[in-house]
Amino acid sequence: QVQLVESGGGLVQAGGSLRLSCAASGLTFGLSTMGWYRQAPGKERELVATLSSGGSTYYVDSVKARFTVSRDDAKNTVYLQMNNLKPEDTAVYYCAATKPWGLNFDYWGQGTQVTVSS
Repeated sequence: QVQLVESGGGLVQAGGSLRLSCAASGLTFGLSTMGWYRQAPGKERELVATLSSGGSTYYVDSVKARFTVSRDDAKNTVYLQMNNLKPEDTAVYYCAATKPWGLNFDYWGQGTQVTVSS
């Protein structure tokens, strides 16, 4: 059974930083692409960043140069370092994973709230 457990969310002032973590179990972590999504109230879920097993990354334009996704395959954990946070980054952040070599995000965490105050 695959489980993804996010942590690290919280309340921060604009310009501050947070690091989200997502611990995976029951998954061949090193072969999966990991992703971070977010959903703000009243908005659709948005893909924020991805990191493939080979190290390729993707970032949505609004977070480029501010957010960094990384992974520690030894710990089965993916991270999202968020710097220079803005109020518009306020959302529930979800970790997601593909099956080994998969293209679709089949597994999801429960989400962690990030709130950025102005």
